[in-house]
Formats: sequence, C-alpha cells, structure tokens
Amino acid sequence: MSYYFAKTVALPFDEAVDRVKAELKKDGFGVLTDIDVRKTLNEKLGVNFRKYRILGACNAPYAYKALLAEDKNGTMLPCNVIVQEHADGRVEVAAIDPVASMQAVGNPPLEPVGAEVRAKLKHVIDCL
Repeated sequence: MSYYFAKTVALPFDEAVDRVKAELKKDGFGVLTDIDVRKTLNEKLGVNFRKYRILGACNAPYAYKALLAEDKNGTMLPCNVIVQEHADGRVEVAAIDPVASMQAVGNPPLEPVGAEVRAKLKHVIDCL
C-alpha cells in the first residue's frame, strides 16, 4: 500500500498551489500551515531547492473524531499535501493516505475516520 496519492497537473506551480487550496476548501479542509520548503532551505542552508510547498490541511470534524478515538493521533495531524515542481517543469501534487499512516496506530475505531478522510483527500487530488 502506498502512503500517498499523487497526480501531475498541467498548471504552473503557483496556480497549482492555489487550486489545491481551493479544492481542499470544497471538501471541508482548512490549510493550517503553508511551508515554503524552497525558501526555508535557502534561508537556513543557503541551498537552491526546487519549488516545494507543504500544505497542512485539516478537516476539523474528522480531526475531532480522530482525537477522541486516539489522544496521540495529533502526532499525525494535520494531513499534509505537497506541491512540487520537478526539474523538467512538471508540477506534482501528493497527499498523505491517512489509512496507511493510521495503520501504525492499530486502533479499530480510527479505521472509519481514516477511510472517510482518505476518500476526501483522494477526491481533492482527482479533481485537480
């Protein structure tokens, strides 16, 4: 089982980031964090990394259900979605598969929550 869903999109990088945020919003997710990896690595290490953003997405009702089922589940929140530009100019979007990540927890009440969030994140990726 893969731990993520991915899709190459025919959009410029910045448009892809905006589109991902819009699609997440349609499926009930807010973006809690937006990490510009390229900028951070340049500031901290002086390296020139490709365009790469990590969006920390959260669907509050599902986060609440997950935390009720497992109090340490916050270590896996929010759900990360990345947008990256490859050397050949292709822009790829990938999202964590919460079912794969929650398997490590081994808590049966989390399974339906993970499955519902998985379906929503997969829908976001499919709509791009």
